[in-house]
Amino acid sequence: MTAVASHAPELRTALLDWYDSHARSLPWRAPPGSTARTDPYRVWLSEVMLQQTTVPHATPYFERFTARWPTVVNLAAVEDSDLMAAWAGLGYYARARNLLACARAVANDHGGVFPDTEAALLALPGVGAYTAAAVAAIAFDRPANVVDGNVERVVSRLFAVQTPLPAARPELKRLAATLVADDRPGDWAQALMDLGSTVCRPKSPLCLMCPISGFCAARAEGQPDRYPVKAAKAARPHRQGIAWVLRDGQGRVALVRRPDKGLLGGMVGLPTSDWAEEVPDATPPAGADWADAGAIEHVFTHFSLTLGVRVAQGSGGDFLWTPEAEALNALPTVFAKALVRGLESSPE
Repeated sequence: MTAVASHAPELRTALLDWYDSHARSLPWRAPPGSTARTDPYRVWLSEVMLQQTTVPHATPYFERFTARWPTVVNLAAVEDSDLMAAWAGLGYYARARNLLACARAVANDHGGVFPDTEAALLALPGVGAYTAAAVAAIAFDRPANVVDGNVERVVSRLFAVQTPLPAARPELKRLAATLVADDRPGDWAQALMDLGSTVCRPKSPLCLMCPISGFCAARAEGQPDRYPVKAAKAARPHRQGIAWVLRDGQGRVALVRRPDKGLLGGMVGLPTSDWAEEVPDATPPAGADWADAGAIEHVFTHFSLTLGVRVAQGSGGDFLWTPEAEALNALPTVFAKALVRGLESSPE
């Protein structure tokens, strides 16, 4: 039996005591040990935003969303295009579509009240196992097993798990479940997250500051940085394309609505060619005197992109003519980069 398994109650006490003094202050959280129930809408919204996104980047979006749509019913009533525009810059845009589908299901099928069990939460559209567990634990104090990337790292080091990620995930989830208890499950989930974020960091973990380092098998080995073990990454494919920046001479730029399905589906963007391994032959979206404005680089989860930028002046056409400053705030990051490049190359 490992030190972790045989001393789980002492480990839990040590970590929860640490959390009581060191919990991060975040706008979607209740203070440690609070008897006030955390609003499940705020927990759910924050967890969706934090998928593949850092806390500093997600926080201003969360604050804007909750100021504009303070309840799930308010969010459910928003137009799709308004929601996608408000999400611009957060990335992983399928999350925004799932967010709206889930909000509408809660509003229409559950009377605007989130269900309070992990199983019922998991039945909502767009809610996966992690989000269901997080909302169940944090908002409803259910003893759910909440395992994000930070928790995976903590658990992999506590138990010195030799299996490389991503294959290790089922094992890490099983081991994390051995530490879940009925006592303060919401605080326990957030304590593990905070420990992974601030102390048990990916590089140079602060073991001397860790309240549970005495239970840690990786530290006992003297090489906590080795964990979690990771499989060799495959090379990320590279694609190329062209984006066209068409300006009307009155401070507006031509945008288009992208198809609902596919990458950046439903978002507004610049007119663009297909993205392929080689620069595709593509017809510009309007007849104009197009000039080369260079290129921008962008990295998506599954591929990197070089996007050549072409600029011209024109008018008319089947475009969404949008003020340039407004467009910069509404566009996904890849198109905002291209627009900036185009504006810099063609001052008016």
